[in-house]
Amino acid sequence: MAVAAVLGTILTLVGLVLTAVYSPILALRQVRVDGASRVSAEEVVAAIDGQLGTPLALLDFAAIEKELGAFPLIRSYVTQTLPPDTLVIQIVERQPVGAIAAPGGGFQLVDPAGIVLEESPQRFPGVPLIDLAGGSVSDPAFAAAVEVLLALPPALLAQVDTVSAHTQDDVALVLTGVGQRVAWGSADDSARKAALLAALIAVTDPAQAGEFDVSAPSNGVFRPA
Repeated sequence: MAVAAVLGTILTLVGLVLTAVYSPILALRQVRVDGASRVSAEEVVAAIDGQLGTPLALLDFAAIEKELGAFPLIRSYVTQTLPPDTLVIQIVERQPVGAIAAPGGGFQLVDPAGIVLEESPQRFPGVPLIDLAGGSVSDPAFAAAVEVLLALPPALLAQVDTVSAHTQDDVALVLTGVGQRVAWGSADDSARKAALLAALIAVTDPAQAGEFDVSAPSNGVFRPA
């Protein structure tokens, strides 16, 4: 009788597991996408619609990873199954840092890693143009320019029209307005240089053309044109 009771319990557990795995009651019917702003949530759902009807325990996450990998705007994601029928995809999007000239003409919006997020025949509003003087996003000059942009506080970043770099040690900015230039130098001490530049801008006539030099973060200067 004891053996029969144990066997009955085991069979019951197996039945419950099989029911949980294969039951259509626990099949995928809804996909919820959280964190999508630039990415189209509808396109993400459409990309994995082949999983609909599959029991949650049997979802093919390798296939989901492949489908979501086709979206350049998705930097990372996590998934969560919510019984009885929902899959939640929490997306972390790539954030643009600037635009570069496209090889065939026009412009490419890129993130700090140089990943192309979007292309346009016109400049993207609200982001600085990164001029690499014929170089590429794999060059140290690009990494230095990006490091400088990321160090700028939002109010100062909004004033940057162009950032250029031939090497990692000669980053320069052009501000909006009359086109005041900024000699930045290397990306070293960028936080200090950003604070110094903000202080110099605050005491300089915005209509005066010239160049700010913050390459030495302890001794900034503005040279009128």
